[in-house]
Amino acid sequence: MNWKEEYKKLLWILGAFLIIYNLPIENARFIGAINESLALLKWYAREHVLLCLVPAFFIAGVISVFVSQAAVVKYFGAKAKKWVAYLVASVSGTILAVCSCTVLPLFSGIYRRGAGLGPAIAFLYSGPAINILAIILTARILGAELGIARVIGAVLFSVVIGLIMQLIYRKEERKKSDAQLMMPEPEEKRPIWQTAYHFFVLVAILVFVNWGKPDVTSGVWFQIWSHKWLITGMLGLLFIGSLIWVLKIKPLWVTLVSLPVVALVIFLPHQPLIAFTAGVVALSILTTLTPGEPREWLGASWGFAKQILPLLAIGVLIAGFLLGGPQNGQGILPNRWISSLVGGNSLFANFFASIAGAFMYFATLTEVPIVQGLIANGMGKGPALALLLAGPALSLPSMLVIKSVIGVQKTIVYVSLVVVMATLSGMVYGWLF
Repeated sequence: MNWKEEYKKLLWILGAFLIIYNLPIENARFIGAINESLALLKWYAREHVLLCLVPAFFIAGVISVFVSQAAVVKYFGAKAKKWVAYLVASVSGTILAVCSCTVLPLFSGIYRRGAGLGPAIAFLYSGPAINILAIILTARILGAELGIARVIGAVLFSVVIGLIMQLIYRKEERKKSDAQLMMPEPEEKRPIWQTAYHFFVLVAILVFVNWGKPDVTSGVWFQIWSHKWLITGMLGLLFIGSLIWVLKIKPLWVTLVSLPVVALVIFLPHQPLIAFTAGVVALSILTTLTPGEPREWLGASWGFAKQILPLLAIGVLIAGFLLGGPQNGQGILPNRWISSLVGGNSLFANFFASIAGAFMYFATLTEVPIVQGLIANGMGKGPALALLLAGPALSLPSMLVIKSVIGVQKTIVYVSLVVVMATLSGMVYGWLF
């Protein structure tokens, strides 16, 4: 018997016992924080998993199965021109409009297919940080200058952080680059435009099903929101065509699994989520029954889900316990502490705003009203920008997943770079304005 290992187990058991023995269950704030963490997890499951993460898993599966390693290397790896790789990665958020958790399967997919660390990190940051809808909302609610500062800072951040990460781990990346340069050019199974079509139809579905309601009742953004499910339905028809002509699934099978979904759309027009859920189930059944690439696609998507969902659930629970959730926003840490610590434009205020933003979870577009409320309670302009630059791109749940993809050390370096750059940017902005 290995007594050293047994004593470790004993220490874990004793530690768990002491924590449980001393749980302050009679403390109202402790009970409230537990309720907030569970409420946040429930809200996350209802509002975010089905419409955001499930499409993202399927998109990541497309990258993993249908996009060849050579194609990823061509645009993001050693064979790519650096300016092309960072340009594509840094502006991806304007297309994807995803949050810090939804971008994780996509980041994991391109990194594992051979993307360089620098471009992959630039993509990881830019995906949620340069959300065009959030930028517009920031400018409208918090002021044009803050909106402009946010978009400039986010684009620069993605490139600079990517370049610094590439520089720090240059020896490791050089070995990967040398291996990629020696790889032969494999033949593509299908024309690249077909894979791109399949990919971008899925991305468009992800974008429109998550299109948030604007704060106005007229204009282009409101019209898009009011017709988003109609647009999604039209994209669904394009997706059905892609299953038949790109993936070569039998038309009869596609028709049979699509008919119940179409029936739900017709008979339950005011319950689009039911039809969307049925569509996901139908796609899963169809790809399960179709050998070859479709089944591999489902397997890869399921692999991302198994890896990411448990870590996200743990992270959401911890974030809700510490900082509060959707009920009253009160976690174990009082909100008044946070408001009082981010006033003015001191180094500490900007640093604290960056740290708080990095660990908090922001669903897409929710950071703007949160910052608006903090500004109303005395938050300075510099810390406001620092939180906007660090918050949407990071969260405690996303950190746990990033660690599983690139390791603990790289994750710590990445988080530290985001926090430091957000702090400095906030100080400069606060000094100028």
